[in-house]
Amino acid sequence: MAENEKIRAIVMIYGQQYTISGTETTGHMQQVAAIVDNKMREIHSVNPNLNTSSLAVLTAVNTIHEYIKLQEKYEKLVEEFKQLKD
Repeated sequence: MAENEKIRAIVMIYGQQYTISGTETTGHMQQVAAIVDNKMREIHSVNPNLNTSSLAVLTAVNTIHEYIKLQEKYEKLVEEFKQLKD
């Protein structure tokens, strides 16, 4: 399989079946779907009255928040590494 060839995977997220495609492995796409599903269920357990659309938006917002925090930690570690190298 070519490096940029797209493959499809059928995944379940919050009780809905989706066909997603990408250049990563099926296992990777299943892992991503499982993380999204878990995050949606986690948020739903705290906010059980949210409709699915609101739940999806809050999941996206929380996920991007976590991503930004990880990116900041990574950049800080890179800076610390550069200082130790010098």
